[in-house]
Amino acid sequence: MCDPGAAAVTLTVRLVRSFEYRNFKPVVFQAVSPEQSVQEFIQHVLKDIETRPGLPPPFRKHHYDTMKIIHQAHGAKTNDLVMSLDDQDKPLLQGNETLRAAGVANETELAFFRKADYDAFKANPQTVW
Repeated sequence: MCDPGAAAVTLTVRLVRSFEYRNFKPVVFQAVSPEQSVQEFIQHVLKDIETRPGLPPPFRKHHYDTMKIIHQAHGAKTNDLVMSLDDQDKPLLQGNETLRAAGVANETELAFFRKADYDAFKANPQTVW
């Protein structure tokens, strides 16, 4: 997945099934090329989670479509368990830009979720438990 000329990075992707129930599963991806497009990485993650051992079926079948940086290495973490709604300075990743151009570096944590769920939760940020 990484071309020999680029320095590979390790990324953690939080598969977010529900913001209200704080239902997410972190998945680590190693040897990721930061020169690939966000859309290529999304396709790789979707293909990987279909067959990843130990990943419950509800996470495999969820319709993820959007990624957002939630934490950079050596930076402050949010107290929110899933993803902070206060970090509007971190935009949603655009499919046509490279991971590097989007600000993704080694040991970055990304949230992967359905945009419609995120928008609904932003409009009414109530958790159920």
